[in-house]
Amino acid sequence: MDWSIQEIAKLAGTTSRTLRHYDDLGLLAPTRVAGNGYRHYDERALVRLQRILLLRELGLGLPAIAEVLEGSADEARALEAHLGWLRQEQGRLARQIASVEKTITALEGGERLMADEMFDGFDHTVHRAEVEQRWGAEAYAAGDRWWRGLGETGQREWKARTAALSRDWTAAAESGLAPDGAEAQALAKRHVEWLTGVPGTPAAVPGGDVKGYVLGLGEMYVADPRFGANYGGQAGAEFVRDALRAYAEREL
Repeated sequence: MDWSIQEIAKLAGTTSRTLRHYDDLGLLAPTRVAGNGYRHYDERALVRLQRILLLRELGLGLPAIAEVLEGSADEARALEAHLGWLRQEQGRLARQIASVEKTITALEGGERLMADEMFDGFDHTVHRAEVEQRWGAEAYAAGDRWWRGLGETGQREWKARTAALSRDWTAAAESGLAPDGAEAQALAKRHVEWLTGVPGTPAAVPGGDVKGYVLGLGEMYVADPRFGANYGGQAGAEFVRDALRAYAEREL
């Protein structure tokens, strides 16, 4: 028994485009291609897709996922490891929920807030493995030092700047602007300047491959729904990618 690409996309909560992208990267090949060109997937492929989606939820990038899949032929044993990771994440989320509930109770009851309880389960280092996989341990260490060094006020300002950039990208994409037009290119310039403000990345290193970094991030925005959500979804991510590509080809 097998399922068409449209059926699998609907069942898995993803898109046919994403499944084709996984095939292009060698992560998930279709079991067969029908005479009409439609891709079909059997049960073994579904198990592999489940593992891919689990690893994405755990914050791994696609290159890291490829290495994990290649290094574990025993699917049942691999899924047991994934299950362990999921249970850890379940525990972290449970702590977050409990800390927020305590904050609500304290606010509603006029009680004193306990700082040591408010942030249980919150951790900005949750994506450490993915950052180190993509750009190296030193890149993560430099970024971590920079982030901690900003202090509470600086972190708030950085988050506000990031949110404003995301809102402006989303509005530009929804308004139907051309990715290579003046307004989109002004946003692309802002985006690259924003990227160069993060130490440890290729965009911030003198002589680093800024163009390759920007082009790679643009593709990642499209391939990774977590990033696409920052720009209004798939269409917004594609708009950002195209605008960054046009800017990089002309300016970098």
